[in-house]
Amino acid sequence: MKGYRANRLMFSGAIKTSKLIWLIPVAVILPLAVFLLADYFFPLPEPGSDKGFAVAVVAEDGTPLRSFPDNRGVWRYPVRSGDVSPLYLEALINYEDRWFRWHPGVNPVSLLRSFYLYLETGRPVTGGSTLTMQAARILDPHSRTVRGKLKQIFRALQLELHYSKDEILTLYLNYAPFGGPIEGVQAASYAYLGRPAAELSHAEAALLAVLPQSPSRLRPDRHPDRATQARDKVLARLAGFGVWDVEVVREARLEKVAARFDPRPMQAPLLALRLTKGGRPVQAVRTFIDAGLQQAVTEAVQRHVLAAPPRTSAAVLIVENENLAVRAYVGSADFFDDTRFGHVDMVRALRSPGSTLKPFLYALALEEGLIHSESLLMDAPFSFYGYRPANFGEGFAGPVSAGEALRRSLNIPAVDLLDRLGPAYFDARLRQGGLYLRYPGRGTPNLTMILGGVGVTLADLTGAYASLARQGLAGVVRYTVETPLRERRLLSPGAAYIVRRMLEDQPRPDLPAGRLNLDHGRQVAWKTGTSYGFRDAWALGVTDGFTIGVWVGRPDGTPSPGQYGRASAAPLLFSLVDCLPRGRSQPPAAPASVTRREVCWPLGTPPAGADDPLCHQKRMAWILDEQTPPTLPDRNDHSWLGNPVLVQVNPDTGLRVDADCPLKSPAARTIARWPKSAGPWLSPHLKKASLIPRLDPLCRRPVSWVPETIRIVELQPGTILRPRGAETRLPTVTLQALGGRGRLFWFLDGQLVAEVEAGQSRLYQFKKPGRHRLTVLDLAGNYDEVEVTVLGGNPDA
Repeated sequence: MKGYRANRLMFSGAIKTSKLIWLIPVAVILPLAVFLLADYFFPLPEPGSDKGFAVAVVAEDGTPLRSFPDNRGVWRYPVRSGDVSPLYLEALINYEDRWFRWHPGVNPVSLLRSFYLYLETGRPVTGGSTLTMQAARILDPHSRTVRGKLKQIFRALQLELHYSKDEILTLYLNYAPFGGPIEGVQAASYAYLGRPAAELSHAEAALLAVLPQSPSRLRPDRHPDRATQARDKVLARLAGFGVWDVEVVREARLEKVAARFDPRPMQAPLLALRLTKGGRPVQAVRTFIDAGLQQAVTEAVQRHVLAAPPRTSAAVLIVENENLAVRAYVGSADFFDDTRFGHVDMVRALRSPGSTLKPFLYALALEEGLIHSESLLMDAPFSFYGYRPANFGEGFAGPVSAGEALRRSLNIPAVDLLDRLGPAYFDARLRQGGLYLRYPGRGTPNLTMILGGVGVTLADLTGAYASLARQGLAGVVRYTVETPLRERRLLSPGAAYIVRRMLEDQPRPDLPAGRLNLDHGRQVAWKTGTSYGFRDAWALGVTDGFTIGVWVGRPDGTPSPGQYGRASAAPLLFSLVDCLPRGRSQPPAAPASVTRREVCWPLGTPPAGADDPLCHQKRMAWILDEQTPPTLPDRNDHSWLGNPVLVQVNPDTGLRVDADCPLKSPAARTIARWPKSAGPWLSPHLKKASLIPRLDPLCRRPVSWVPETIRIVELQPGTILRPRGAETRLPTVTLQALGGRGRLFWFLDGQLVAEVEAGQSRLYQFKKPGRHRLTVLDLAGNYDEVEVTVLGGNPDA
């Protein structure tokens, strides 16, 4: 009997034990099943479904350039854990939730401690919330009751089920409240500290870590003392945990909490407006802008316009040559200054480019075999089918090289080249390279285009200038990282290289001579331009790494007399070159198609030996494709027979004879001729060397070739001019000439002093005593000159 009872008890105990063992998985599975059912019927709100981000246009490093609040007026910038300072993450996790990486969403120990303190005090002392629970409260706000806390726990478990720890942390970083209209650590960092969350100090990281606990009570702009106390509490805890060194914490406590609040950055307001005008993007628009460079350029532009006339604005575009990425964009001098039309984006505006298209003209002339870098061009009065351009300074330079004509931006050589190249061809090549010119009305390509008779934007022009540093490849400048690289062949690599070297030979006027030899990083190939009526001043610069475009003027198109490219835009360009990131850059290597060669004037070809009598002047030229094109035919010489000219001369007299001249043994003489209109600028020696001898009387004909003539009257060579009687002022003469075609130009020592129609005269008073050369030149290149001596005492009397 006893054995039976014992067996029965043992059997009954086994049944109870098996029931208990069976209840264990039920106790686990049933709550899990209930949780999963609840998760199914009460899904977690989608993060951000009712909380849009502020529309932010950000720099390459994530720095907001300009943003627009969401439809609730909240400032919030998207950020990832990798975009914030590691110091902030250390402060946040170690102060708020040391076990964040290991708990399932709730920390039972913290909850029990919070519940115990609640029972002991009768009020909530600590919430016991983990970072996951705080993120859950952000997604689905709840009341501060037991029921609300249970809801928060449920949502926290849901978060851990559906998201990784990094995703939960990112949710907190983006949506945590920081006081007022500020949400997210990035917005808070900019609003209260004025810097991105990636650049926080220890003290700043501790401050931002504690702010969400009580964002209104601890706002540093309103309650800096409270914010300081809360920050120091975080620092003390981190020191106690051994997370940060005690000495580091001691120094961090010395930092003062600044009372500032600026949630709306305005670093590139017009660029941001441009990139968001098509609609509100769902995420940040990430640009190539360098935040530090953008700030430096903005300040440089604002300083520059302070000395400019009223209503003057400015625009700047800096493009990285390697990938055409825009590193700085300033559309106006001051976005908030209505007197300077700050709301008008002059990077996009269509304006007259002045002379800034000339480098492309010279490059294409190089490609077409018209010139090399030292080709002899003429800057003298000339009428192109009734169009008579003048230089900016109203004077003329006479014989100049192609490089000098480009650097000095002389107009007549440029129009001459364009006429020989063809305006339609020039326009087509620019379009092929992506530079589209706009003509007024229904205009078509014409000679005025090279002097600014077209419209172009600063963005397009800068993208084209970048070709000078990109082996001739131009392209569309890129504003956002999503924009693909679109480039086109504008110039050949050799032509681009030569033109850049031609422009680099123009020294920076703001630096002492020879300074650039010590600092190649400040070397720049630069070109200025001024539109008709002083409406637009331009300066374009190309360095090894960057291309800079500068525009200065009045956006309303009104003239600004005295403001021109070299005076108004070039100084700003040079200051921006000095702002560019520095690196050890070397001059670019010349392409295989480019060589250096000695050439001679006036022929433009290499010398035939060391003592070539036809080589009047030697120059070192950049040559493209081994071609040394001769000097272009003289437009003023209608009987042009080529250069040099072979003539027959009487060996006894040196005078020219014709083939039918009754001279038995004439000698042949080869003469290198200068352009007809170059005479006023040539020395007596060069004039004599290029002069075709007059016809020998033996030929019994007065002339065999009769040029049109012009002759100065009233003055004879060697005339001495004195003041009359007791007069102290320098003498005045009548400038008058016989003959000549069209308009007459009077030069004194090579400087233009008067313009009159043929047959008219003009009074001229000398400005200083001494020996002078007076020259008259007509539009056909005919000239006459006399040397006079001026005596007198006081030119201003």
